[in-house]
Amino acid sequence: MLYDTPDAWLSAPQRSVALIGMSGVGKTRLSSILREEGEWFHYSVDYRIGTRYLGERITDEFKREAMKSPKLRELLRSDSLSIRSKLSFHNLTPLSTWLGKPGDPERGGMDFDEYVRRQRLHREAEIASMLDARAFGERARELYGYPHFVCDTSGSICEVVDPDNPRDPVLSALSRAMLPVYIRGGDEHVAALIARFDRAPKPMYYRDDQLLEFWAAYLEETGAAPDQVDPDAFIRWGFARLIEGRRPRYQAIADRWGLTVEADEVAAIESEAGFAALIADALDRRAASTM
Repeated sequence: MLYDTPDAWLSAPQRSVALIGMSGVGKTRLSSILREEGEWFHYSVDYRIGTRYLGERITDEFKREAMKSPKLRELLRSDSLSIRSKLSFHNLTPLSTWLGKPGDPERGGMDFDEYVRRQRLHREAEIASMLDARAFGERARELYGYPHFVCDTSGSICEVVDPDNPRDPVLSALSRAMLPVYIRGGDEHVAALIARFDRAPKPMYYRDDQLLEFWAAYLEETGAAPDQVDPDAFIRWGFARLIEGRRPRYQAIADRWGLTVEADEVAAIESEAGFAALIADALDRRAASTM
């Protein structure tokens, strides 16, 4: 690991971490606290995905919808109207909208093959965005003078890497440049996340094999034709299964490549000093567990 003892971490003139975990455990909140201290550069993988790699596709989707209106079509074709995404660190709706949901088009769904195509594009974009993180850390120091760097990873990082492969290209590159820190949510966090998702389901990323398995099982269970599936019902059905499958994958990343801290510990952090102490304690616990 980049920092193998509490002293190595606390005395480091430059600190770099990658925060890993499911949505809602505090990655972006913690990144924002560090950024607001003034000495940390905040790199959001989801933001990079939705701007650098999928930004044009997202904007084109908005334009495609606008072209269905005769008035907007005329304005677009005469270059009298500009359409752009307002994606931000705290608003990923444009990316989620583009990713979409499979099922009945009358209920906001899309053709399953198109859904699979977009999932694969998202995977490529996420891997590229993760590999970009190291260069951004160097740029933040050399160009802007930030000594510290926090990488706010996507909740689906565990789906695009193989944590058990010591040569995994993404995790190898990441761990050489920063310390992976898994923010582990307990059962109560998972229950709250599922309840929140049930109230407002949003598009998710699935591995190819996982998505095909879920889709086939859902069609068999409901007896619905692919173009008759309620998009929200399908993603609600798959979400709890997806989250449970991700938890051991996150843990495997932490066990081989980094550290584990608890979501409740992170929720209590209010400053950079508190975060530094939390990581030092986690390094101490890891060292004690291997003795």
